[in-house]
Amino acid sequence: MHKPDNNNHRGNDSTRRQFFRSLSGRGPVHRPPWTGDDFLERCTRCDACIDACPEGVLHRGGGGYPEIRFEHDGCSLCGACIEACEAPVFDTARPPFPWRAELQSHCLALANIHCQSCQDACEWRAIRFLPELGRPPRPQIDSDACTGCGACQALCPTDAIVMSLPEVRHAQ
Repeated sequence: MHKPDNNNHRGNDSTRRQFFRSLSGRGPVHRPPWTGDDFLERCTRCDACIDACPEGVLHRGGGGYPEIRFEHDGCSLCGACIEACEAPVFDTARPPFPWRAELQSHCLALANIHCQSCQDACEWRAIRFLPELGRPPRPQIDSDACTGCGACQALCPTDAIVMSLPEVRHAQ
C-alpha cells in the first residue's frame, strides 16, 4: 500500500485552495515578500511577521499561514517581516513579489474619467499617465519598474487593478 507524502499532500492542498479561490473571484493567495514555493514547508505560523508589519497588510490566512492583502495599503518593502521571523522563509536575493500590477477594463481612466490615484500611490513610478489629445490620459504600467507592492491596488476606487503572475497575464 502506498503511503502519501505529507509534504506533497500539503502542496496539493495549497494548489486546490488556489484553484477554488480563483473560482470564487478572490484570486490566488499572496504570501509575504521575498518568499517562495517552499513557504508552506518552512513557515512555523508563529505570526511574528504579521505582528511586525507596520502597514498591516499581512493577515493570518488559511491553515494559519500569513497572507498579504492589499485592501487598505500596499507593502513598503520595509523588511520588518524578515527581521521578526526566525524561520528560514525569506530570501532577499529574489524579487520581493512574483506578480505585477495589471489594469482591468473597468478602470475609470479607461472610461474617460479623470483618475490618477494609482499613479499617486506608486512610489516606484511604475504607473504613468501620458497626456493624450482630446481625452484624459490613460495609465501605462511599466512591468519592469513594478515591484508588485500593491499600493496602487489598495487605492484604486473601482478595484480595477489586480496583482497577477506574468504567465497568467500572457495567457489571457
